[in-house]
Amino acid sequence: MKKLALSFLLLSAALPNLSAQDPGFRIPEQSRSRQAAAPSGPINAGASLLSSMDNLDNNQPISSGDTISIRVLEDRRDAVQQRVAVTGEVQAPYVGLVSARGKTCRDLAFTIKKELEKNFFQHATVLVAIDQFDPETAIKTKEYELDFYVMFGIVARQGKYDLPANEDISISQAILRAGGFAQFADKKKVKIIRKTPQGNKTILVNVDGIMRQGDLARDVFIRKDDVIIVEEKTVNF
Repeated sequence: MKKLALSFLLLSAALPNLSAQDPGFRIPEQSRSRQAAAPSGPINAGASLLSSMDNLDNNQPISSGDTISIRVLEDRRDAVQQRVAVTGEVQAPYVGLVSARGKTCRDLAFTIKKELEKNFFQHATVLVAIDQFDPETAIKTKEYELDFYVMFGIVARQGKYDLPANEDISISQAILRAGGFAQFADKKKVKIIRKTPQGNKTILVNVDGIMRQGDLARDVFIRKDDVIIVEEKTVNF
């Protein structure tokens, strides 16, 4: 009787191994259905998660060595993920090499959008995201504070904006970066408050003349710590 019980225990322990070794053994169909489908497109591509250019980052400048992703919504393809070259350039879909270093994701997206709409699309929605920062650049960024200017008043997006070290930003470009003028903005008397050794200096700029009439001679360049103020238009009844 003891021998029979021992034989039964040994047979029970061996059954799982027998099923695994059996060439006719198959995984049940129910188990197969639980297997997740393989993800498509680049892994962790931030541009794949965006759907509107209104949500693009407009503060963090892109640096050489950063990994970014670019997607053209009308193209119906996955985001293209790549590292920014030492020269600061990236390969944009259809367009080719485009300078990215120093630009924000929003700046780069609108640069590519402009080129795409010249020859390829009647309307292009370009989505750009920084997926991974270059470690060396991140360390250097902590060592010093980036230059910036501040935008106040009747614009779409008030706030603090980084001032790229390798390119000039004019007052008209600064207004566009802030989403343009809001309703009732006084476009003809935009103030730039600038720090000088003699104290604060106020510069009045007719941005309406620059944008509508092409008076580029008055398109003043923004400098470090400038404060731009767009006041509300005075309405006379």
